[in-house]
Amino acid sequence: MVGKNVKISVLTATYNRANLLDKLYASLLINSNNCPDVQLEWLVMDDGSTDNTKRIMEEYCKERLIDIKYFYQENQGKMTAINNLVKVATGDLIVECDSDDYFTRDAFRVVVQALQACKDMGETYALVFLKYTKDGQNMGNNFIEDDYPSTMFDLYFKNGITGEKALVYNASIRKQFEYKLEHNEKFVTEARL
Repeated sequence: MVGKNVKISVLTATYNRANLLDKLYASLLINSNNCPDVQLEWLVMDDGSTDNTKRIMEEYCKERLIDIKYFYQENQGKMTAINNLVKVATGDLIVECDSDDYFTRDAFRVVVQALQACKDMGETYALVFLKYTKDGQNMGNNFIEDDYPSTMFDLYFKNGITGEKALVYNASIRKQFEYKLEHNEKFVTEARL
C-alpha cells in the first residue's frame, strides 16, 4: 500500500448541498494533480436531495478528470449513505469527507508520507490527522507527538485530545464494520463504530 499506486476512496454523503460541492471537487482535482502517487476515486451518495445535486454530479462525471461514482438513495441518513459507499469503495484507504469540507492542497501527499513513515498499515485501523477551519484554525488541539500509536479512546480520553480530526481508514479493516443504526435513526456518532 505504500508508495506508488496507493488508492484512496473519498466518500461523501450529501443532502441538498449542491452549492457546496464545487469547493470539495476543486480540492480533489488539485490533490489529484499534486500527488500522482495516489489513485483517487470519489464516491458520492445523494441522500434524496431535491436541489440540483444530481445535475452537478453528472457534470463532474462527464468531465472525467477524476474517477467519480455517483449514487442516489431515498433519504435514509448520512450513516446509511456512508455504509453503502463503504461497500462499493475499491481503495486501499477510505476517507469520509462531508460535502461542506474540502482538502488542503497537499492533503494526499501528507497521507502518503505518513504511510511511508509507518511502512505498512497492517492492523492499523486509521491514521488520524488534524482538521482546520477555513481560516486556518486547528479544530481542537495538537497531538502529543507526530507519530503516536494509540487507540481512539486513549487519544481522546486519556491524552486529552479535543476537536474534530480527519481519519484515513485502512479499507480492509473499515469494510468489516458498519455504522450501527437504531430503528429510524439517521445520525450516529463515529464513537459508536
